Amino acid sequence: MRYIGDWVVKENYRIHDHYSLLKLTLDKEIPEMMPGQFVQVRVDDSPSTFLRRPISVHFIDRQANELWLLIQIIGDGTRRLAKSRPGDSINLIYPLGNGFSLPEDIFSAPDTNKKLLLVGGGGGVAPLLYLGARLSALNYKPVFLSGARSQNDLLQIDEFRKFGTVYLATEDGSCGEKGFVTNHSILESGDFDYLYICGPKPMMIAVAKYARQHSIPGEVSLENTMACGMGVCLCCVEKTVSGNMRTCIEGPIFNINTLTWQI
Repeated sequence: MRYIGDWVVKENYRIHDHYSLLKLTLDKEIPEMMPGQFVQVRVDDSPSTFLRRPISVHFIDRQANELWLLIQIIGDGTRRLAKSRPGDSINLIYPLGNGFSLPEDIFSAPDTNKKLLLVGGGGGVAPLLYLGARLSALNYKPVFLSGARSQNDLLQIDEFRKFGTVYLATEDGSCGEKGFVTNHSILESGDFDYLYICGPKPMMIAVAKYARQHSIPGEVSLENTMACGMGVCLCCVEKTVSGNMRTCIEGPIFNINTLTWQI
């Protein structure tokens, strides 16, 4: 079920120059949202921002009744959102799209010893925190592999460590292993049962290629440009083996084997 309504800003934490963490709340219980789903955010007081902005569900804190959104500051709309103050009202359409498959949907029988690897690059880590929390609540031990340009660009590492083991890669070698996530030594064994991937498209293609080479099933969260978020405008169409699919409706989560990437 979709909803539209106003949320109240509880906290706006500036992580660094390019990212801000918004914590929003409702005057009622937050409805069920799946890891991998997103919201469409209306940006007020930004004359150049005509369309809502699609933003991944970063985390749901049920005890505090909070929705967390990780805002990457790249244009007028997101700059305005990053200036939000506690008490401000932000209008959302929520939740949208499909979600990541959970182990009960993937494996024929419960087995918390299954090795689940969550790979994120840059701001692509956003949907993986809530996914990791859900997997941890199901008694799985997710492994996170996060990459960025430098130590200063890594996001929410302490939060990820609450739910699993974290491995890091930075292009300049300032934290973790030097290089891209696709070159991290943890991938050398190929000993994983399922992969979840989100980040820049070249990174996702490379990790998907790795998954296929090692016969590991998995899913990606696509970040195609979305205008309406409701499946009407067709801006976010992705080519799949079953034809063109709308990322905002049939996605943003896709099984890697359904995509026609040249890998």
